[in-house]
Amino acid sequence: MKQFVIAALMLGAAASAQAVDAAKAQEIANKNACMGCHQVDKKLVGPSYKEVAAKYKGDKNALATLSKKVKSGGSGVWGPVPMPANAALSDADLKTVVEWVLAGAPAK
Repeated sequence: MKQFVIAALMLGAAASAQAVDAAKAQEIANKNACMGCHQVDKKLVGPSYKEVAAKYKGDKNALATLSKKVKSGGSGVWGPVPMPANAALSDADLKTVVEWVLAGAPAK
């Protein structure tokens, strides 16, 4: 039984480590100028990533909602300043960044 518990804990730790690729997400965010308007823990032009994560915590549609907002742009959710569309962002990169933001934008 003890070996089962240890194996389960190790598997859980490995799964959570793979859940968000922070280094890749930060690279994508930097490459696509996301950091020009957003920071991890403070508001710039747009909300901080931690504010976004807190707002959508527990929302089962958060990934789809934020993915659409990042890809298509929009305004009115966080104030009058519009978020520009990021239509050129690949679906894979979009998913990586949005999952990272929803996880609270953990460091590398």
